[in-house]
Amino acid sequence: MSRWGLTIPLTGVPLTAHRELVEQLPDLGYTDAWTAETAGTDAFTPLVLASQWAPQLRLGTAIVPVYTRGPGLLAMQAATVAELAPGRFVLGIGASSPVIVSQWNAADFDEPFARSRDTLRFLRAALTGEKVSEKYETFAVSKFRLERPADPPPSIMLAALRPGMLKLAAREADGAITNWLAATDVPRVRSVAGPDVELAARIFVCPTEDAEAARGLGRMLISSYLTVPVYAAFHEWLGRGEALAPMHEAWAAGDRQKANQVIPDSVVDELVIHGSVESCREQVQAYVDNGLTTPIIALLPTGEDPFEQVRGLAPR
Repeated sequence: MSRWGLTIPLTGVPLTAHRELVEQLPDLGYTDAWTAETAGTDAFTPLVLASQWAPQLRLGTAIVPVYTRGPGLLAMQAATVAELAPGRFVLGIGASSPVIVSQWNAADFDEPFARSRDTLRFLRAALTGEKVSEKYETFAVSKFRLERPADPPPSIMLAALRPGMLKLAAREADGAITNWLAATDVPRVRSVAGPDVELAARIFVCPTEDAEAARGLGRMLISSYLTVPVYAAFHEWLGRGEALAPMHEAWAAGDRQKANQVIPDSVVDELVIHGSVESCREQVQAYVDNGLTTPIIALLPTGEDPFEQVRGLAPR
């Protein structure tokens, strides 16, 4: 089936005020609701609400960091949401970033590939309800067993940008979740992940015909995200290293204003969808046409009614 997802909660909208919209999503053609976890809501709580408001939706986390909860707690939270949404919950996990893990959550950001792999393997076992005693490369678990394993256990997808993690996702997870890429980048990512793997991506959508306003917001987001080492390496791999070099130089020098200014319009336009609602919908569809399984719209604020924008961005 073709999928069409939305990131919840929407910026500036109280969590409980989402009920009216979430209840409408299946009738509008949306198949999925996905959360994120940075410094706003946690990834699980909005999905608990959505599981009751729209039982038809598939629900997913994109993503939960593998460092900020212990392995057992991560399994418990996943099993809880999976019980509320049987067969409709996807646990998306990933390494996250040094800022979120170390600066905000006082955890060591060590060996992200190995920690992601080990957490994936632990969850694969634990979410079936079996007792897990295992010494992994990055942590050890002794005699952990879920008291309330969900039947069926949730799917697990892995945040993946470059070939190593994409291949791990294809080999051991139920799919890969990527981020901050253009529609034209999808074939390259797909070529590594393989043809049969679910590939999801969060797509930033700013439905306004004020191109300068959209680009201004896009530049702030791009300089915040793509200066993170893992995203810098991702875009080097995708071929944007030269275009983004002036941004990295200004950022390293501590000049954030200049870092924003030197991002080319062409890069912003590739990575942040903007224009009329109809144009934005067509640009999201281009990701699907290029091989993306699950687009996850992240609506950026424009000052217009976000519920109306979500309705307008529904698949045709």
